[in-house]
Amino acid sequence: MIELTEIFKNSLNLIFSLNLDLLEIILLSLKISFFSLLFSCIFGLPLGSLLAASKFFGRGFLILFFNSMLGLPPVFVGLVLYIILSVSGPLGSLQLLYTPVAMIIAQFCLITPIIVSLTRQVIEQITEEYDELLKSLQASTRERIITILWDSRYSLLTCILAGLGRSLSEVGAIIIVGGNIAHATRVMTTAIALETSKGNLEIAVALGFILIFISIFINLLVFILTEFAKKASYD
Repeated sequence: MIELTEIFKNSLNLIFSLNLDLLEIILLSLKISFFSLLFSCIFGLPLGSLLAASKFFGRGFLILFFNSMLGLPPVFVGLVLYIILSVSGPLGSLQLLYTPVAMIIAQFCLITPIIVSLTRQVIEQITEEYDELLKSLQASTRERIITILWDSRYSLLTCILAGLGRSLSEVGAIIIVGGNIAHATRVMTTAIALETSKGNLEIAVALGFILIFISIFINLLVFILTEFAKKASYD
């Protein structure tokens, strides 16, 4: 019991003393998650909106594909990317393996299906609710798009936050393509796995506290935005 208390105490000291190694890992985690989320939103938000608002050949296949990708094991994504980015792979000449770029690509592959699928569901729901009203007002296509996107803004932000939470909790794919290299590709989740296996529980627990805090913060934002969305729908 005393040893456990000491571990928690040392973990909190690492956090509040702004340990440089700890800060480096946290900042790299946030950087990789930010860029992977950014690229996923640039690709996923328009595609999800297109799947919701348009009827075209192959639409059903794309919806099925992205829904299926939601349950894809991260380690399998990491394995496929490892083969592609390895020296003998088709993109081996780019030398991206064991770099933050490879980790961003891996997280992009895992986050995008979430962004696409959730965006499609949100836009479809809003479109169904507003369809008759917009038709009666004889709104143009441009006006329909602006109205739907504006009224779904809080829900879309919730989709983005869901993607952020997924990226921060990822470990399987990024440890394969990133290699968990100190001062290069070591992020919070991979560092927790490594330090726990080495018996350095203070660092592992400290990073765990940070992840829990970020998770609570994200869930709080999702709750607030959901309440805003409900309130906006009644106004």
